[in-house]
Amino acid sequence: MPTVTQAPLSGRYLSFAEREEIAILRARGCGVREIARSLGRSASTISRELRRNAATRSGGCEYRATTAQWHADRRAKRPKVAKLVAKDQLRGYVQERLAGKVERPDGSAVAGPQVRWIGRRHGRRADRRWGRAWSPEQIAHRLPLDFPDDDAMRISHEAIYQALYVQGRGALRRELTACLRTRRALRVPRARSRARGKRFVTEEILISERPAEAEDRAVPGHWEGDLILGLGSSAIGTLVERSTRFVILMHLPPMDDRGPRIKNGPALAGHGAEAVRDAIAAAVTTLPEQLRRSLTWDQGSEMSQHAQLRIDTGLTVYFCDPHSPWQRGTNENTNGLLRQYFPKGTDLARHTAEDLAAVAAALNSRPRKTLGWKTPGEALDEYLRSCQQASVATTD
Repeated sequence: MPTVTQAPLSGRYLSFAEREEIAILRARGCGVREIARSLGRSASTISRELRRNAATRSGGCEYRATTAQWHADRRAKRPKVAKLVAKDQLRGYVQERLAGKVERPDGSAVAGPQVRWIGRRHGRRADRRWGRAWSPEQIAHRLPLDFPDDDAMRISHEAIYQALYVQGRGALRRELTACLRTRRALRVPRARSRARGKRFVTEEILISERPAEAEDRAVPGHWEGDLILGLGSSAIGTLVERSTRFVILMHLPPMDDRGPRIKNGPALAGHGAEAVRDAIAAAVTTLPEQLRRSLTWDQGSEMSQHAQLRIDTGLTVYFCDPHSPWQRGTNENTNGLLRQYFPKGTDLARHTAEDLAAVAAALNSRPRKTLGWKTPGEALDEYLRSCQQASVATTD
């Protein structure tokens, strides 16, 4: 039987078909880990299944799928009282750490803004309910420190999440989800979170494959890029050269003139894949060839047409690891400087291409400590002059 390569699915209950497969493989003499690999499950799940749901009436410890399914169904039907329902002290501790009042140094409570719970996630810039806001994991791991001798004061973080999200588990009101950092009123299914990876990113174009000369900033021509976003899905594209810190800003106006929205068509906000590809190509093709070595971007969908960009410009594109903005540290720092001119929460579409060129010129003429107080424009000009002199010397 071929081995399943997906991650172990230890959080989902075993199905009857899987139990039949376990019985067949067990009869063949397969070990626990071999069965786990075949089913794409963790070894602990298979071991627990063989131990709990074995058929023991014959005096042995055989495993039969029908008997195992009967044991599992019977065990699931038995009445279970949630730990947070049965233990008032534990429930009070959890609620206090989730939604307790924020206090001043003198001990007086701070109410914070009044936020009505509406059963869904609030907008990014809406007021949030103030609370102590410990995460369930922090609460679960703090209990043994606060109650080292009381084994009853123990609970897992998953049990706290279930008490918040699963109806019938009781004890905790769903309104307390507003105190979680995500503020989600519903849990995101695990299968959906696994599918968030970008399909256009392969191992060959991850940042780990970027040449060493780009990492140590020895040679100019290696760029980092990103988008800064504003009100109404407005955006500005940013490119910064790693060695000289030279900045290029890309104008990304809305594409409303392209007509009505079409399914699977270009994004009308102005920073879809086609718009970003064309803007980068227009900016990069004006540069000398020695300044077109590589581009590092995060795994945003706006770069899904990176292959065509490489064909058009000859620029090799690399992608950062997921949720790792520090791998584009130069660009992140530059974006912070640009927020002086383009604050968050403002409409960036009102700025013209000439406005962006003026701001880029201001940054490129600002002395930088990392360049020995030279400006990025001077550092780039010095490099291009040295390349020109080397070319003339080679010709002579």
